[in-house]
Order: sequence, then C-alpha cells, then structure tokens
Amino acid sequence: MSNINLRAADNIRALAISMVEQANSGHPGGPMGGADFMHILYSEFLNFDPTDMTWPFRDRFFMDAGHLSTLLYAQYYLLGNYKKEDIKNFRQWGSVTPGHPEVDVLRGVENTSGPLGQGHTMGVGAAIAAKFLAARFGDWMNHKIYGFISDGGVQEEISQGAGRIAGHLGLNNFIMFYDANDVQLSTMTNEVTSEDTAKKYEAWGWKVVTIDGHNHDEIRKALKDANSEQEKPTLIIGKTIMGKGCVTETGANWEGHCELHGQPIGHTGADFNETLKNLGADVNDPFAKYEDVAIFYANLLKIKTAAAASKKEEINKWRSENPKLSEKLDSFFVGKLPELNFESVVNKPGLATRAASANVLGYLAQNVENMIVSSADLSNSDKTDGFLKYTHSINKNDFSGAFLQAGVAELTMAAIANGIALHGGVIPVVATFFVFSDYMKPAIRMSAIQELPVKYVWTHDAFRVGEDGPTHQPIEQEAQIRLLEKLKNHSGNPCFTALRPADSAETNVAWKMAMENDKTPTGLILSRQGIKDLPAVSSRYKEALEAEKGGYTILEVENPDVVLVANGSEVATLIEGAKLLAERGNIQAKVVSVPSEGIFRLQSKTYQESVIPTIKPAFGLTAGLPVNLQGLVGNNGKVFGLDHFGYSAPANVLDEKFGFTGENVFNQDTELLKY
Repeated sequence: MSNINLRAADNIRALAISMVEQANSGHPGGPMGGADFMHILYSEFLNFDPTDMTWPFRDRFFMDAGHLSTLLYAQYYLLGNYKKEDIKNFRQWGSVTPGHPEVDVLRGVENTSGPLGQGHTMGVGAAIAAKFLAARFGDWMNHKIYGFISDGGVQEEISQGAGRIAGHLGLNNFIMFYDANDVQLSTMTNEVTSEDTAKKYEAWGWKVVTIDGHNHDEIRKALKDANSEQEKPTLIIGKTIMGKGCVTETGANWEGHCELHGQPIGHTGADFNETLKNLGADVNDPFAKYEDVAIFYANLLKIKTAAAASKKEEINKWRSENPKLSEKLDSFFVGKLPELNFESVVNKPGLATRAASANVLGYLAQNVENMIVSSADLSNSDKTDGFLKYTHSINKNDFSGAFLQAGVAELTMAAIANGIALHGGVIPVVATFFVFSDYMKPAIRMSAIQELPVKYVWTHDAFRVGEDGPTHQPIEQEAQIRLLEKLKNHSGNPCFTALRPADSAETNVAWKMAMENDKTPTGLILSRQGIKDLPAVSSRYKEALEAEKGGYTILEVENPDVVLVANGSEVATLIEGAKLLAERGNIQAKVVSVPSEGIFRLQSKTYQESVIPTIKPAFGLTAGLPVNLQGLVGNNGKVFGLDHFGYSAPANVLDEKFGFTGENVFNQDTELLKY
C-alpha cells in the first residue's frame, strides 16, 4: 500500500508541473512539495460524499496558498471531479481551472483563495460556524475543517488575528498544514524571517507538531492525533522540499531551488521531460492518471461514498428523533428567514442611525437564531451591543452564544465572516467604525467576488466623529465602497449593496434589505450623531419602504425648481435647506434620498426619471467626496462635498465650518439657479 501512496503523490506532482508547463504560467514547485500531505489527507482522513459534494456535513478543505491551485486540481482530478480537458486548460479563458482556485463546491473547491492569509482565516470562520451549529444541534455534527498554508500566508499579518482567535476559542475542529519548504517567490525564507513559527502558534494556544512532510507515516500520525485533539486547533508543520522530484536533463537532482516557485520548471535548471520520467509519468501523455493510481482512487470513491452513507444514517436517526430541530437545521442551510416585522422595531425620535440599528439588532437577536454578530472591540460604540444584550459571547467550550468579540482585528474579522458564510447555515454580521473599513477592504472584495451575504455594519460615518480628528473621520471611504456597487460579479449583478440610511425608519428598512439579500454582501453606513426624523405624510416606515428601490422622494413639490439629492445625515440638512428656499426665495425644492445608487440604477428609467428628473437642475450634498453623488446629479447641477480631510473639533462646529447647514444649502442652490 505504501507504494501506491507514493505513486499517487508522484502522479499529483506530474499533473501539477504539466498544467503549469502547458499554460506557460503558474507555480509548480509548491504543489510538488505538498503532494504527499494532500494525498494522505484526501485518501484517508477527509470525509465527504463523492456523489453529493454539497452535503452540508462534509469535512471542508480551505486552501490559503492559492498559487498552489494545481495541487488542488490534480487531487480532485484523481477523485473524478475534473476531466482531463479541464486540467489541460489550466489558466485559460473559460476554463474551470483558473490560476487561483475560485469557489466551486460541486468540484470540491470550498473557497476562492484570494491574497495570501485570507484562505486559512476563512477556514477559521468555517470552524466557528461548525461549532456554533453543533452547540445547537448536537455532537453528531463533528465534521472537521482543514487548512493549507504556505510561508507567505504565515507571514501575512492576518495570520496573527486568525491564529489568536482560533487558539483563544479552542477550535479543535480546525487542522492546518503548513507547507514549510523554506522557499518563497523571490527569496529563501531565511532572508525575510527568523521567527520560531511553532512557538508563535503554541503561544496562541495551538497544538503544534513538526514532521517530515514527505513521510506518509508521519503525516498519517499527525492527522490522527489532530483529529483526536479535544482542546486546541492543530498546526502541522510539514518540512517539505520545493520542487520535490525535479531533475536536470542528465537526471541530476534539482530540488529546493527558489526559481522553481513561480515559473514552469522547463524555464529553470530542471528538465520537464526528465522530471516526468523521474515521477513515473508518461512523457507522451503527461495528463494521464497512472493506471494503478486510477484503480486506487476508483475504489476510494466507493469507500468514501459508503462512509458518508453510514454518517447519513446516523444523521437520519437523529432527524427522526428530533423532527422540529431537523426542520430548523434545514431552514438554516437553505437560508430561510423567520417571519420578521421590521416595522415593529420602535425608535425614539431623532436617533442616530447606529442607535436605530442597535434596536433592530436587538429584535434580530430575539428572532433569528442563526446569526453571529462580531465587533472589532467596539460593540458599545458601533452599537452591536444591542444584539449582545440578548445573547452572550462565544467562548472556548461554549458556543451557545452568538456574539464574537473579535478584538482589534478588522481584516481578520471580515475574513472569518466570509468563512462563516461559506460554511453555510449561519448569517455573519461584522461591525466597526466606517473609517476602519480601510483595514477590511481585501476581505470585503473577497465577499463580493464569492457572492457571500455578509452584513457589514459601519458606524461613525462622517467627519461628525468630531473631536477624534482626521484619522478617524471617513471622507473617501464612501466613494471606495460605492465603487463596488458599480462593479459586477460573475453572476452579472452588482457585487455589493451599500446602504446609508437617512433616519431611523430608513435604518429599519436598510436592515430589512440586508437580511433579505442572500446573494451579495451588504454594507450599512450609520451615523454617530442623532438625526432628525424625515417628514412623513402618514407612516414614516411605510414611506421609507420606498428605499428598497435604492432612491425615492422624501419631499415632493409640484413642478420643482431644483432637485436636492443626498443620503444619510445630509438628507435632513436638505429638508432644512428646502424650507429656507421656499420661505426666502419662493424656490420649490424636491428632496430625494438615495441610500443605494446601485439599487436605484437597477430600477426602470421611468422610475429613475420620476425621482430625479434630468430636465431639472440638481444639487447634491455629501459628507464625503463629491463623486459620491455626481452620477446622480449629472451635468445639470452640482455637488457640495469635501475635498479635504477633517479636523478635530465638535461635530456641530465642523458642520458650520464645512458648510453642512440648511443655510449653505440655500446659498448653494440660489447660486446654482442663477445660471
């Protein structure tokens, strides 16, 4: 049996270098080093159903080192999830084998790897989701989450947050292999680091074992011990050889060289054909499965299917004994929400939208059982404590709570949320100050690419943070986030929904929209300061439901002289300005709230024109960059915004100094209408 295991690993190596060689692009050396671990993991430990790849209770494998994509594709090719043509078309237009893995659960790819560090952090999120669900449905839900990380992933700063949180929570269901080959893309690792990785992870509370990453018995024992571990996540440091099996044209060893990392081996001192021969491959058919390996894997599929069937019998027994819990569990995984009445959330007049959000979160905590809300050490400021009031924090050995205190780690927290969403069955919400969305951008982008319904809560949305000064006052952040509303995902839809509600009622509606959006991420951009409730003809909430169209009329007038456009806090300022325009200049101003330009642009042209008629002059007011509203105001008007950073002063002083007053709206529009 040991021989077939070595043959299978060599087959993976041969396939990996063949993909890169044919594409003339890629990273061959790392997959050659990781092949032994991959084969042992998938053949002997990873539990999944080959006939049902989306089975919710499967083990999951999260690839961090996305540049090692050929390792993943070769493994799943042996398992029958890819065809020969698929791997021959590696990195080509229209292929299902892109340069870095993109989430494709039907073929076994659990996550889009993205920039280094995020893949394993998503794995931590999946492990949290699994623990959260097991606490509610039973220990039978005991699947494992495996990660695969490289030197680069360990070095990325996000690994600090992921390592700390996984160790702190005692995620013994998370097992990570560190492919430690001492080589990175442009240098040997000893040129950039001298840290003791094992001691670092041990300090975070991990079980750490160091093995020969090519010794199958050592790999097997490490994985067995990791699966038995009850208190800690496990890091298996596998000492591997970059380009394992590479030889020169004369057959001399050419392993371990830095140049093998990021280019076809034929472009290095190694010889492609001789290396294929050294690995036991057919030079004339380098994409073939070795005959004995193919037989082994065909039999393995039967074993995996039978093991999954046995596990399903256990689950079905539980289902028959717990029909209501079973129904609830299924509703979680299909994303079915309970009946929610957002109108029932009562807000006092003039609340900050962050405070209104707290009220909604309190309601959701009592009515949605499968939410995990997380805050980056700001729960009492971003007002996610409205949710925390009705639950408690997740802790080691106690996942009955639903609040994750992430600590000061915005990027880690957001990537964990992506992993929670990828696992399924749990709705992730993450919160911090809007200015700190800068720290989250790489993970926000991954939410958008993977089409994950993560809910982002960003408070302290403008310069009105005041005394904290320019470092904490978002100016350009809204423009950055709103760019995502203009960017389409691979399903052809806007990849992100950004909502900046104008008062409490709109906040309730924004949360309704966020909860009902199960296709893409949503960001709620909320105020620190109180905002006057907008005028209503009858029911403010019912009228605010028009926000579901992205933009709508707040103050209607017959034959307006000017259309005033804003979102968030500035809408109330426009109402003040419209009143002055009418009283002082007999100027009739229509006021429009556009919490989401992205959704507004999805409406019919007729509707858009009815809200913001292009034949009328338009004026936009934004606490950020003018570009936030220029697409809405158009050429027949102007936008008043900021083109500079903020200053440290009380919020009301900054409003006066920067011109965010009804008086300035009057002045700006009077000037606009002169031309």
